[in-house]
Amino acid sequence: MAPTILIAGATGNTGQAVVETLPKLLQSSKALSDYRIIALTRSSKSPVAQRLAKLPGVEVIEKNWVDITSDWLREHQVTRAFIAPHNNPNAFAEESTFHIAALNAGVKYVVRISTTAANVRADSPAYYARTHWAVEALLSSPEFTNLQWTSLQPNVFSAFYLSSAIEFIKNYRKTGNQGDLKLMASKDAPVGVIDSSEVGVFAAHLLSQEDPSVHNKAKYVLNGPEDVTGQQIVDLVEHYIGTQVEVEKVSYQDTSFVDQIWEHQMGRKMFNFNHEQGSPGDRCTQDYTY
Repeated sequence: MAPTILIAGATGNTGQAVVETLPKLLQSSKALSDYRIIALTRSSKSPVAQRLAKLPGVEVIEKNWVDITSDWLREHQVTRAFIAPHNNPNAFAEESTFHIAALNAGVKYVVRISTTAANVRADSPAYYARTHWAVEALLSSPEFTNLQWTSLQPNVFSAFYLSSAIEFIKNYRKTGNQGDLKLMASKDAPVGVIDSSEVGVFAAHLLSQEDPSVHNKAKYVLNGPEDVTGQQIVDLVEHYIGTQVEVEKVSYQDTSFVDQIWEHQMGRKMFNFNHEQGSPGDRCTQDYTY
């Protein structure tokens, strides 16, 4: 079996671009041309997974990365890996377990996706950002000397940054009414938003380096090619709807999406808990507080 590069979360926002970019880079590499790629996914039947499976040198395997063990990594001869961890409250427990498995299996190099650099600190008010700080601190410890790693700290993803504007346009075209335009952006502060696929391409280039040691313990801040302000987003919306956005409908630096994400995650956990604890009838009446 040939040495392997593992892509965990291959069908995700950044993982797709890693898998799509990596085969050509390996083919042109004298040192890594015999490497194969394992694209990990929770559903090998999804359209994205089936498309990736057609790429040269790519094997799609249906497996949740949180279940990976050192034995599994050794069995598949994984020497390099990419991971885009989730941002649930148990993220540190699961990602740190992955890195320990990689260390014990003799994996040589890992590229991971972090979050916006300004938030990666011990006192960040956001738990997921503290998780990324904790993982980077773990990997920087002497115990992990034998596992080289690079952490990518991309600025906010453009699809996420512009999502509310896109929904505003869709709703206006459908109903002719202006809803609320809630923007993460400040009205005047420029932000270099980045497309998730660009992050994946960058990760693929790191994984294809003959000697990645120059990137060991590096934390790369990735920005898009153009800075965008909240006012520019409003201007763009007005261009696509053909009229001015009512001033009172716009709110800048809006973070209400955080509460929505929390409610969504808690609602999903509540459903799963009820599903495990009771009958279908019970699920309609049980209520648990977290």
